[in-house]
Amino acid sequence: MTNAIRLGVNIDHVATLRNARGGLHPDPYTVAVAAMAAGADGITIHLREDRRHIRDDDAERICLKLGAPINFEMAASGEMADIACRLRPHGVCIVPERRAEITTEGGLDVIANKGQLLPIIARLNGAGIVVSLFIDPETAQLEAAAAVGAAVVELHTGAYANQRPGELARLAAAAALTTGLGLECHAGHGLTYANVQPIAALPEIRELNIGHYLIGEALLVGLPASIRQMKTLMQEARS
Repeated sequence: MTNAIRLGVNIDHVATLRNARGGLHPDPYTVAVAAMAAGADGITIHLREDRRHIRDDDAERICLKLGAPINFEMAASGEMADIACRLRPHGVCIVPERRAEITTEGGLDVIANKGQLLPIIARLNGAGIVVSLFIDPETAQLEAAAAVGAAVVELHTGAYANQRPGELARLAAAAALTTGLGLECHAGHGLTYANVQPIAALPEIRELNIGHYLIGEALLVGLPASIRQMKTLMQEARS
């Protein structure tokens, strides 16, 4: 197993800031270019059904022009599958989505939504798109993710970030199961400089997707510095 770990930078909240004022600035595509130049290994965007931050034109420019791996987060809907198949990002991460939530509140219930997920995943796989499912670190959900045809799972680290007792052990156990199930393991949600290293140290995890914290730190130190610091901490955890 490779010891490398990748950092995907989520730029949704660049669009949140732009949309608060209207107009074109700051531009998510320009920030995506800067993030890649600073050492990001890929860019994550979530095109929500209500278009509250990333918009269709952002997604189109980023997917078609950036020339970098794009992790396209989306709900399991026909509309989003249409868009993904047209834009052909490197990967799609299917996430649960509720209009009232401020941010994603938990993992996708793959077991309960198997019938909805199967045709969408088959369609995305047929288009050559790597499919990931954002799930809680639960054995049954991991097994269901493999059964519906996902290639990747992204473990939801929100409860760990909120310091729920025992959550690191749950994440470690879930990550260890992915190899036997033939799944690549990613993780993300709520990760910061202070809590990233125990997650980055889990040997099965190949990628972390981090956004809100990096954009917040960028207000203080600049985006390149925030990305470099996060990558340094991740790499130190693997050494």
